Amino acid sequence: MKLRDIAAAALFAALICVMAPFGFNVGPIPITLATFAVYLAAAVLGWKWGTAAVLVYLLLGAVGLPVFSNFGAGFAKIAGPTGGYLVGYLPCALIAGLFADRFEKLWGCAAGMLHGTLALYALGTAWFCIVSGTPFLKALGVCVIPFLPGDAIKIALASLVAVKLRPALKSLRAKQTA
Repeated sequence: MKLRDIAAAALFAALICVMAPFGFNVGPIPITLATFAVYLAAAVLGWKWGTAAVLVYLLLGAVGLPVFSNFGAGFAKIAGPTGGYLVGYLPCALIAGLFADRFEKLWGCAAGMLHGTLALYALGTAWFCIVSGTPFLKALGVCVIPFLPGDAIKIALASLVAVKLRPALKSLRAKQTA
């Protein structure tokens, strides 16, 4: 474990904390830039440090910092109906980061983010159905379908940014070890 990796994860955790609270509600689930920041963390830092950044974000929110959507905070927010989407950021980052580590091209980043988003949707929607008692098809209509266009745009933009930032970060790491 190197100090620069910890610092990079902390920086991306801070980025998620800054981007996630701002949004607007579309039914029970808000649209925020949290997924965009999670995608970036995973694709730029890779699976290990990207997932660590997301975990730090979740822990900060769980202990009371207002970093969740609409400046929410606390364990109750995680345990509530939309908490599955928060927890779903972990497998999203893990999967997106694994793809980014394996396939460093634009298509690899985008494919990883897409697969990560599928895991995020699956976990979040199942959690929403269980906690709220909402039938699955209705939950899809309010928790997934309205978000597909926005998430497609976020994936495209995050992929474009990540393929530029990842090599720059690698170059910086190489210079520091030389």
